[in-house]
Amino acid sequence: MPAVTADTLTLPRVTRPPERGTAWRQVATSVTARRQMEGEGFEVRRPFPGTDLSLADPFLLLDHLGAVEYGPGEAKGAPWHPHRGFETVTYMMDGAFEHRDSTGGGGLITEGATQWMTAGAGVLHSELPPQDFVARGGLFHGVQLWVNLPKELKWTPARYQDIRAGETVLLSSDDGGALLRLIAGELDGHRGPGMTRTPITYVHATVAPGARLALPWPERFNALVYALAGRGTVGTSRLAEGQLAVLGPGEALSLQAARDQDYNGSRGGFEVLLLGGSPLHEPVARYGPFVMNTKPEIIQAMEDFQAGRLGVNAPEEVPHHTSADEKLRGS
Repeated sequence: MPAVTADTLTLPRVTRPPERGTAWRQVATSVTARRQMEGEGFEVRRPFPGTDLSLADPFLLLDHLGAVEYGPGEAKGAPWHPHRGFETVTYMMDGAFEHRDSTGGGGLITEGATQWMTAGAGVLHSELPPQDFVARGGLFHGVQLWVNLPKELKWTPARYQDIRAGETVLLSSDDGGALLRLIAGELDGHRGPGMTRTPITYVHATVAPGARLALPWPERFNALVYALAGRGTVGTSRLAEGQLAVLGPGEALSLQAARDQDYNGSRGGFEVLLLGGSPLHEPVARYGPFVMNTKPEIIQAMEDFQAGRLGVNAPEEVPHHTSADEKLRGS
């Protein structure tokens, strides 16, 4: 899991909150990601949405892609499809995705890079492994996060951000035992490169075996911890690869990597995503690639897609239709 690496002893340190007098967040609930097929036929692990989407607000979906070792000709992606009403954030740790969208945005998302697409009023895009990667195969590992937009920003123009690996803000835990990659938002006075419409914090942390990571966390944000690889504890609760912990209120969070890690293709650390955002507390109406506030807005999104009004600069090969037997369904 290369992503972006650095010598933690040379990086700025995140302040460790005092043990006493600090309101430490504890795990309120945890879930194991379910597996399902997406796109052209690749498997994802999806910890949410689940039974209670409000616990993740303002986040809508998290897909864990891999880690998987593809043979030649096996890699698959997601061809042209529409979105409206939210932002998609694709972060690659191993392998590559090639992004194209109807605004003209796009590029190669490689190890440690992030593609941040604001769908807003509507966009068409595709995410496919580049042909050279398909031909040779290799290790593929990434995540896609959907971030909801507040009602007043649902109709904002589509926008694309290419956050290169070298732009990620690198930080260290207070003792150098953990490497933090700040992709978006603010953490202990440091700000990541991602320009967010909805206030969030997005961190990929690698905690060395046996090391502890303790850091302040905005009280107004919720806090989610997803294990990408390895195992450890969050607060006093155990967490392993493919599991998501939803934390309760507080001003700081703490996690510790198990001393013995038993997974392949890594440096032996506890790899986690730390996600937090300011809940929108707004109604959510969703159908496939559209997330709005009401059912009529979903119907309008489908009609706009079918009529070719999503992504006015879309390439000619993009289909503007859905199958006749599709029905509206809730979240």
